[in-house]
Amino acid sequence: MRVAVLVYGVLYVVIEVVGHQLEQVSWPELTPLDVATALTNAFLTVAVLVAVLVGIDLAGHRWRRHLRTVAQERARLALEEWAAPEPLTVQAWRPGPLALPAAPPRPTGRTRSGPAQENCTSDAYAPNAYARQAWSEDAARDASGRLL
Repeated sequence: MRVAVLVYGVLYVVIEVVGHQLEQVSWPELTPLDVATALTNAFLTVAVLVAVLVGIDLAGHRWRRHLRTVAQERARLALEEWAAPEPLTVQAWRPGPLALPAAPPRPTGRTRSGPAQENCTSDAYAPNAYARQAWSEDAARDASGRLL
């Protein structure tokens, strides 16, 4: 069916071109050379149309082949990314930790007493937290008579 439509289209174009060429010449002055020229022009027109259609078809095939190659290359690159993924960097939504405050200055001029601290001229240690009293003397005489 497709071939028959193409043949009919080619014959139609040939007949139209020959008819137009012969119409330019009047019938009494028609010579075999005019008919041959009309047929030659008609077949040249058909040959150019066929060449254009074949060129479009060839360009379409090459374009599809190019697109297929590009798609295969993308798929290969995607497969390589999945095979050896790079480490993910994640941005934290919380702010960074604050800097620690500076240490208090060391007291100077006092000498520690003790056998191991004979040569120490500054008090570099905090006082003993267990040695001091945890509550005041007034807490023992609480109005309710009991501590919390």
